[in-house]
Amino acid sequence: MSVQHTETVGDRPLIPRPERTPGALRAACTVVAPGLLAAYDQAKDQALSEAVEHGSLKPVHAYLSHWAALIEIERHPVTAREYHRAEYLARIATTADEAQRHLRTASSLYRQAAEAVRAE
Repeated sequence: MSVQHTETVGDRPLIPRPERTPGALRAACTVVAPGLLAAYDQAKDQALSEAVEHGSLKPVHAYLSHWAALIEIERHPVTAREYHRAEYLARIATTADEAQRHLRTASSLYRQAAEAVRAE
């Protein structure tokens, strides 16, 4: 899935970091990654369904944390391009070692974003 950023500002954030709430994350997604809205809505619906089914808020917390990290990546155009490039290169890699190398890059960027959101 490709995400394009229409405004180039280096790697400065396109928008302020949103609160970690369903509404705030969805609003941010509409700005920085509108192509991911369907996936966002599906993830939210699945998390809520699992929460009800299991009587636990853990699925909701996991979904919020995951999407907060993804939005953190998308807020930064250079980081987002690097993340999506690494994911793409992992998918088209011709060897397992090549795929793992690109997946490590994507994973590192995701972890950095998740840490930035948690540190808030």
